[in-house]
Amino acid sequence: QVQLVESGGGLVQAGGSLRLSCAASGRTFSSYAMGWFRQAPGKEREFVAASDRSGDITYYADSVKGRFTISRDNAKNTVYLQMNSLKAEDTAVYYCAAGQGVGSFGTWGQGTQVTVSS
Repeated sequence: QVQLVESGGGLVQAGGSLRLSCAASGRTFSSYAMGWFRQAPGKEREFVAASDRSGDITYYADSVKGRFTISRDNAKNTVYLQMNSLKAEDTAVYYCAAGQGVGSFGTWGQGTQVTVSS
């Protein structure tokens, strides 16, 4: 089973950018669809973005479309989330997830905190 470790979170001003990384180990990374989710204080975990196994097909929540970009480097066993034009409402713990297909994520990382100051 794949193991996931997120990094790249931090504190940023509104309008700024961050890039999250999720490094995977274990079974073949390229056999997994990958996704990013987030959970803000007092709220349910929500979908942010996802990529199919090749990275050719991507999906985004409406709230981040046009601002966030998911990408993956299968040679480096890593998936990224480039976040631009950050808003205070993007503040959350961001989780990386892996699954057999988009929409069937079953393996999760420990999360990385993103805080956007207004």
